[in-house]
Amino acid sequence: MQNNEESPAKIKRTRNLLLIILGFLAIGAIGGGVVLMISPAGDLIGIPVTEYKNIPFKSYLIPGIVLFSVLGVIPLLLIRALLKQPVSGLAEKINIFKDMHWAWTYSIYIAFALISWIHIQLIFLQGGVHWLHTFYLFYGILILIIALLPQIRFLYKKHNP
Repeated sequence: MQNNEESPAKIKRTRNLLLIILGFLAIGAIGGGVVLMISPAGDLIGIPVTEYKNIPFKSYLIPGIVLFSVLGVIPLLLIRALLKQPVSGLAEKINIFKDMHWAWTYSIYIAFALISWIHIQLIFLQGGVHWLHTFYLFYGILILIIALLPQIRFLYKKHNP
């Protein structure tokens, strides 16, 4: 942000929007991950794993664990980190934006993880595109757009009090 003219209320609203979007991602991914883990053959989702020739797994267990943890649990933890802005030497080690709080950087990472997850699914499906793929692809882009808004960047700059 070039100046400090943004009202604290607008900054808080925008931050809350990012938190809500991450929360919905987490809820959906936790739900989807649980379904894949408790029904690794694909019975609950109605798509048997044997239907796909290109999938490198014999069951949906591993994708379920990844979905549950990377796109489910991590965004939940990230919400708390975005609210509290804790110091973490470990998290800072892979923070590529050294002038920003690591939690902000991780929101960018989560957006790219979601976009990558969808692309990998599309590679394995080879043409079997469902409307949810498009939705979640744009959802990842939405997370990026909101995280890159000037008021969000201002809020998570390290030199802010």
